[in-house]
Amino acid sequence: MKQKSKVLSFLGNLDIVVASLVLVLLVVLTFMGVIWRRVFGQPFTWLEEVQLACMVWIVFAAGGAAFRTGNHVAIEMVVDMLPKKAQKICSILISAVVVVVLGYLVYQSMGFIQLFLRSGRSTSMLHIPYAIIYGIAPVSYAVMIISWFYAQIKEVKSEAKEAVANE
Repeated sequence: MKQKSKVLSFLGNLDIVVASLVLVLLVVLTFMGVIWRRVFGQPFTWLEEVQLACMVWIVFAAGGAAFRTGNHVAIEMVVDMLPKKAQKICSILISAVVVVVLGYLVYQSMGFIQLFLRSGRSTSMLHIPYAIIYGIAPVSYAVMIISWFYAQIKEVKSEAKEAVANE
């Protein structure tokens, strides 16, 4: 049972693991690029392409985690000033808007990926297909939807609300 729990925990945080590993790769390659350019006078001509891919993957991979932990950008002050019944209605409306927008983004991003696949477009130096670079987008949007529902079911609060509640 514990083994199953560890596996589920790992899978539940896979987006954080991916974002963390890609961030480490980005920092190491950028640092190495500076050293090679300044010390050896040999810049990595391909570094910008890899940095672009890394930044895209970090942002999209971490998006679901932001929803799941309640750390996405939100302006809660106005809703918090409303009566409890109005807060509940706002919560339902916000949930509907979030799911509709993310669903739309899943659909649209899949169209872009199909376009990249049909055109065979890739980066100029390393010939990394743009479908790989941006392929994380529809997956990430789907994870964001799942994470949104998880946060709503578990009643996850932002760190700011947690801090206020604990005072």
